[in-house]
Amino acid sequence: MIQSPCMDRVQREMRPGVITQNGFLGSDHRSLQEILDHDDATVRRLNLTHQAIAARMCALRDAGEKGLGETIAVAPCFEIRVDSVRGKLPCPFMGGTIVQKLNTTVRHTVLDREVTYTDLNIHMIEEHGFYEGHGSLFRMAPEELVAILEMGEDDGA
Repeated sequence: MIQSPCMDRVQREMRPGVITQNGFLGSDHRSLQEILDHDDATVRRLNLTHQAIAARMCALRDAGEKGLGETIAVAPCFEIRVDSVRGKLPCPFMGGTIVQKLNTTVRHTVLDREVTYTDLNIHMIEEHGFYEGHGSLFRMAPEELVAILEMGEDDGA
């Protein structure tokens, strides 16, 4: 799909040093629209929705928040740590959304894999289907995220 001028503006906001030091695109040379289209196709192939993935991320963050700053065990097989970082971040999609800087690390103890995400990641996945560009600090490939979060087709298509 051809990228609109509006998406060009959003992509400029995602560059390093504009909103965050490292930006949101990493070393990905694709257009923002191509990144969105590719990840959307992956989520559809997994028979899930961005909203279901974001809801699972929220649920695990909420479970981990009980131990704010400490790693806690969450059944059946997770270790979760939620850390609050001072400040807030605006969504680069220019909708006016501003979120707290909260980092959540979810470790799947059986798979021995983990993912770290922010509240901004949750918002961008839920509202925009954006998992960041390849090589970015918080890039989460949808298929890998779904595996670590233990999601399947029954979790909300």
